[in-house]
Amino acid sequence: MSTEVSHRPVRSFVRRSARMTPAQRAAIESRWSTFGLDNAGLLDLDTVFGRRAPRVLEIGFGNGETLASLAESHPDRDYLGIDVYEPGIGRLLAAIAEKSLSNVRLLRVDAVDVLRMSLPAASLAEVLLLFPDPWPKKRHHKRRLVQADFVRQVATSLAPGGVFHLATDWQNYAEHMLAVLEAEGAFVNLAGQGNFCEAREHRPVTKFERRGQRLGHGVWDLRFARRETT
Repeated sequence: MSTEVSHRPVRSFVRRSARMTPAQRAAIESRWSTFGLDNAGLLDLDTVFGRRAPRVLEIGFGNGETLASLAESHPDRDYLGIDVYEPGIGRLLAAIAEKSLSNVRLLRVDAVDVLRMSLPAASLAEVLLLFPDPWPKKRHHKRRLVQADFVRQVATSLAPGGVFHLATDWQNYAEHMLAVLEAEGAFVNLAGQGNFCEAREHRPVTKFERRGQRLGHGVWDLRFARRETT
């Protein structure tokens, strides 16, 4: 009898089933073939976008409002969005059409797999991780996306000088993020060692941020740059 043990990977997300509106479903059916990437290997981003430009990756774009706003405000940049929540994908695809955006592409797979297998090294100018699931219960902390291996992979995907921007409304997770990022030698804290960003000036306010503010939560932003040399 085989003694091999099958280990399932720890996922930082749960695939939630949720009803899509007819408009969201129609957006996926009609626009995914243009703006969605069903890749099974290394992406050639110049081919994907049809040009060479700075690339920004948002991990977990939610309903897509931040990504759509940034893509509209910065047409000189290309934006990759990753999420597995289909109503949010449908909503973002509808926004892409409404705003006539050509600089956005979407993936609906695990971000860890994308970073490890699909993105060339040093191919990104910025990575956004805004209000990820905090997994607040201590027994679930192992599910938090921001761990040493993940941060190391983000560093590999960023070009020298590229920025990893994170935000959360859970203080415990913010402190965890800060500790993990500062332990990774490939990054330098743009706010100074041990500090969070004092002001949110590089991103729009998100839906999750507004919800947290209504609940009386604080907000902690972190911006770390990939060192020019390590």
